[in-house]
Amino acid sequence: MNYRNIPKTELKVSEICLGTWAMGNDFWGDVDDNASIRTIQAALDSGINFIDTAPAYGAGHAESVVGKAIKGRRDKVILGTKTGVTRTSDSFLRDLRPETILREIDESLSRLGTDYIDLYQIHWPDVNTPLEDSLETLLKLQEQGKFRYLGVSNFTTELMEQAKGLATIVSLQPNYSMLQRKIEETLVPYCLKNEIGLTTYGTLAGGLLTGKYRELPNFDENDNRSRFYNYYRPEIWSQIQGLLSLLDVLAEKYKCPVSYIAIAWALQQPGIVSVLVGAKNEEQAISNAAASTIKLTEGEVQEIDQYIRKELATVAF
Repeated sequence: MNYRNIPKTELKVSEICLGTWAMGNDFWGDVDDNASIRTIQAALDSGINFIDTAPAYGAGHAESVVGKAIKGRRDKVILGTKTGVTRTSDSFLRDLRPETILREIDESLSRLGTDYIDLYQIHWPDVNTPLEDSLETLLKLQEQGKFRYLGVSNFTTELMEQAKGLATIVSLQPNYSMLQRKIEETLVPYCLKNEIGLTTYGTLAGGLLTGKYRELPNFDENDNRSRFYNYYRPEIWSQIQGLLSLLDVLAEKYKCPVSYIAIAWALQQPGIVSVLVGAKNEEQAISNAAASTIKLTEGEVQEIDQYIRKELATVAF
């Protein structure tokens, strides 16, 4: 495993971050908690030291699972969680009111079994709450030692600039993959200029870039990924198959799964510190960690880029 520093911090994180949304057991199909705990521990044993979670993942369930899995190993983990999104029975509510943040951080600390969080992130912007009010509350919590560094997720450049004038933001977590490259236009240059690390999610495009699905899948009723990602719509699905064929060739060359190529490509893009990749079992966690060993040539990165710009521009950009 390779490790990179989040700028302006003492956090040296693994290039692969274990994303735990699926472990909330409410959005990506049924997942057994004991299997999730074994998955987290297998990830740690494989060199992954960065775990990302959130209260919104199963209304706190994923955080509880993470807490159980890292018990006795907290000093080996760089722990990231979030605030500002509340999971209800049928939706996600954005809420960054000071009273919500104060409640959520204590609940997160309790579920995670720790007295501090390494990277505390605003999950989504809340248009109904002044950002100044949210950040003032977060800075007080940081001063109290409840978290070490502040990050944001799903912010625009305008919000990043507004936040920069009020607090030190060390990271941005956006959706980014071969099939979702809109951040390259403004957010990536902004983060590079301001020394803000990118810890990206959606690296495998909801599983599509694993190469597992060669026919349009019918997910079970508890798996809602097709609601979150548009890649599983028939008109887009057909456009993506050519990219998978290109990745097949590279996977054959490197004698690795297609997912490794997608992960390696993301890690070789400017500003990327770590990429979030989910796992539902030990085998997936161990496999994801091994993707850190693959490094594409400059020519191969350009070949992928040229194909996407020619054939998938309306999807990726």
